[in-house]
Parts: sequence; structure tokens; C-alpha cells
Amino acid sequence: MTTTSSVVKPVSQMQIAPGSVVTIPNVSWQEFELILHELGEHRAARIAYSQNNLEIMVPLPEHERPKDIISDIIKILLKRMGKRYEPFGSTTFKQESVAGVEPDACFYIQNYQRMVGRRRLEPGDPPPDLAIEIDVTSKTTLDAYKDIGFPEIWVYDSGRLRIYLLSNGEYIESNASPSFPQLPLNQIISTTVERAWQVGSVQALEEFEEAIATYQINS
Repeated sequence: MTTTSSVVKPVSQMQIAPGSVVTIPNVSWQEFELILHELGEHRAARIAYSQNNLEIMVPLPEHERPKDIISDIIKILLKRMGKRYEPFGSTTFKQESVAGVEPDACFYIQNYQRMVGRRRLEPGDPPPDLAIEIDVTSKTTLDAYKDIGFPEIWVYDSGRLRIYLLSNGEYIESNASPSFPQLPLNQIISTTVERAWQVGSVQALEEFEEAIATYQINS
């Protein structure tokens, strides 16, 4: 009679190439929490957890420039509108026993004042008002955002911006953002990100500020 036993190795020892996604099914919430602890806070990999599926993603190096450019665009627009905000980067957001996700970047806008000075999330904290995802976002990632209740997600992939708004528990794609309703964001962001590759981030953002000067942006 032959017996078999499973080989268990720490997740932190997995070698995941940049640009790759590893999916681990049938992960309990307790296992998810243990994996998060094992991976630690200072890592390149990002996670998404929903419906007992865990995804571990390692972004490509070129992933960073669009993230930074789009984050800077949001900050410029909010400043011009006279709106305050709190950026929370790639913080791990969790809905206990249900879902977990780490945006590429995120912002508290409506709820910024509540989050001022917050060093760690506390039970009952709302999700950010706006999250950014770069490259293809999987169903597990979108499900995790939905389970946690992020009201607005921007997904930038292959030179195109898609805006998703949470409505009646589901995400619908929208041509406009309620955060910046007066602006053709798809066109502006795609142009600015592409220009950053051509002329550098500083010049691209300067051109962006010149371009939006003709728009009436209200708070």
C-alpha cells in the first residue's frame, strides 16, 4: 500500500516572475491571514482574496509609471477643485472573513477627514472613495473590491482607462467619474501617460495642467 503526503512550503519562498499571477483556490480566511503575515508588509507582490480564492500578483517594473502619473493627476485635479484628500497607497483592505485587496493606489476624498492621522486601519473604517488598478484586473480582484464596497475603481490597461462604479452591489462601467464629472478622463489620462514615456513625467504633467486649464472644474 502506497501512502502519499503533501509537501508544504512557505508562500514566501515562491518564486513569482514579474508580470505573473498565481491563483490558490480553497484558501480559508485563517489561511489568508497567515499568508499575509508570512508575506510581510515590505514586498513587491500584491494580493486579492475573494470567495476563498487567493491571487498573488507581482507587477512589472513599467507598472509603476502609469500608477504614479495617474495618482499625480488625481492630486492635481483635487487641488484645483479645492478638495482635500488622504492617499492610502497599496494598503491592505479587508472585509472580515470575506475579502481582502491591495489597490495600486487609493484615495479617501469624501471621508478624508475621518482618515487624517490614521496609521493603521481600524474596524469600521470605510473603504477609500477611489482606487486605481494598473493592467488587467481579474475577476477575483474585482470581486474583492465589490465585497469590501469600494465605490469607484479606475482600471488602466493597454493605454485605456475604464471607470467602474458600484451600483446595487455590482460594478458598472461608466464613461465619466462622479469625482471629476466635467473631464474626458479617458482621453486625458491616456495622453498624459503616453507622453510621460516620451518626454518624462514632469513635462507630461505640466502639459496636463495646461490642457485642463480650459476646463471649468467645480468642486
